[in-house]
Amino acid sequence: MVERLRPKRRRAAVDSGRIAARASRASIMLEDIMEYVLCNLHNVQKSLHFWQSRAEGTNARKIYFMIFERGPLAFIDGAYEMISRLGPGGAPFQHLSHAASNTISHKIASLTILRHCLADFLAQVYLEVNKYGGTLIEDADKSLPFVLLAINSLFLKLEASISQAHELLVVHNLSTCQKPKRLTLYWLHYTCGAVGLSLCSVWLLRHSSLTGSSDIDNWICEAKESATGFLKDHVEQPLISIRDELFETFRRRHKGVMEIEEVQLTADSLHRMLLAFCEQTKGQKLPENIPDQEMLEMVMARYEKEVMHPLQNLLSGELARAMLIQIQKLKLDLETAMLELNQILKANEINFAILAALPAFFLSLLLLVLVRAWVIQDKGAEGRGRVARRKRRLLVVEVEKRLVQFQTFMDEGKEDDAGWSYGLVLCSLDRLYKAVERHAKETGEWISLRQDIVDLAKPDLKTIYKLTVTSRMGRMYDCLLPSSKRQ
Repeated sequence: MVERLRPKRRRAAVDSGRIAARASRASIMLEDIMEYVLCNLHNVQKSLHFWQSRAEGTNARKIYFMIFERGPLAFIDGAYEMISRLGPGGAPFQHLSHAASNTISHKIASLTILRHCLADFLAQVYLEVNKYGGTLIEDADKSLPFVLLAINSLFLKLEASISQAHELLVVHNLSTCQKPKRLTLYWLHYTCGAVGLSLCSVWLLRHSSLTGSSDIDNWICEAKESATGFLKDHVEQPLISIRDELFETFRRRHKGVMEIEEVQLTADSLHRMLLAFCEQTKGQKLPENIPDQEMLEMVMARYEKEVMHPLQNLLSGELARAMLIQIQKLKLDLETAMLELNQILKANEINFAILAALPAFFLSLLLLVLVRAWVIQDKGAEGRGRVARRKRRLLVVEVEKRLVQFQTFMDEGKEDDAGWSYGLVLCSLDRLYKAVERHAKETGEWISLRQDIVDLAKPDLKTIYKLTVTSRMGRMYDCLLPSSKRQ
C-alpha cells in the first residue's frame, strides 16, 4: 500500500512544481510589461517636470534657455535672430521670450496628453492583471493567454489614443519633447572647459621638459617642499611637542611631588615657629591643631607692640623673631605662587602646541567632509541623508494628492479622468516602492511597509482607508520620518 502511494506523491509534487514554475514565468512576463510601461511613464514625467520648471522661470531665464541650452546650432540661430532684430522696433528679447513660451507650452501640452494616455493604459493593465490574479497562480496556462490578449487590445487602444488624441502627438515630434541631454544643456560650459583645458595643456607643454624647460620640475619641487614644511610645522612638530610635554609631565611627576613637599616643609616650619612664639609670649601650652591664621594674628599684635621701641626690643625683645616669622611667611607665599605659575606655564605649553596643530586639523576635517560628500552622493529619494529623506516624504505626499484627485474625479463622475489619475497613483507608488525598499530592509520594516504600499494600489479599497495608511506611514516608519524626530 505504501509503495503505491509513493508514486502518487511524487507525481503530485512534480505537478505542483510545474504549476509554480508556470506561475512564476507568467508573473515575470507581466512584471516586465508593467516595468516597461512604468519606465516610459517615469521618463515622460521627468521631461514634463523639466519643461514645467522652465515655464515657471522669468523671461530672462527663458531667453537664456533659447540661446544657451539647446545646443550650438540653436545658439547660432538665436544669435542671428537677435542680431537681425536689433533695428528700430525689432524687440529681439521680446521675440525670443515669446518664442520660448510657445515652444515650452507646446512641449508641456504634448507631454501632458502622452502622460494621461500612458497612465490610463497602466491603470487598465493593472486592473486586468488584478482581475486574473488568483487564476494566474492556480492555472497560468489557461488564464495567461486571456490576459495577454486583453493587454494586446489595450496596446492597440493606446496607439490609437496617442495618434488621434491631438495633432501635437505625432511620432516624429515626441523625441523633441524629451528633456534635453546633459551635454545639450551644458554644452557651453563643456566648450569653455575644453578650451580652457586646451590652453592649459599648451601652457603646461611649453613649461614641461618636453620642450626643454625645467619650470614644471621646479614648481613640483617647490610644492613638495611647501607641503613638507606645512606638514612638519603644523602636524609633526605640534604633535611631537604635545607628546613630549605629556610624557615629560609624567616623568617629572616625582619632581613635582618634591616641589610640593618643599612647600609643605616651609609651611610646617612656619607652623612650628608660630607655635613656639605664641607659647613663649602667652606663657601657656597651645594645641597642635591651632590655625596658622590665629597664631599670625598673635604675632602681628606682639609685633606692633615691639616695634614701638625697635632698638630696645631688637636686642632684648621678640622683634627679631617676629620679623623672621614674617619672612618665613613671605617665603611660603612666594613658593606657593611659583608652584601655581609653573602649572599654568605647563598647561599653556600644551595649548600652544594644540593651536599650532589647528590649521592641519581643520584642513583634514575639510578634506573628510569633501570625501564624504563625494562618496555619499545624492541619489534622489533612494539615497541617504536629510535631502533623500525629505524626497521620500514628498513621495508620500504625492501619493496622497493623487488619491484625493482620483476620488474627486470619481465623485464627479469623470470616469476617463479617474482612469489616468489612478495610473498616476500607481506610478507614484512605484517610485515610493523603489525609494524605500533598501532603507526599510535595513531597519526591518520592509514586510509591513511593502504590504501598506500594496494595499494603496488595490482598486477595491476605499480612499479614506488609503489616506489613513499614508498618514500612518509618515508617522511610523523610520525611513519616512523627519530627521529631527529620529531617535
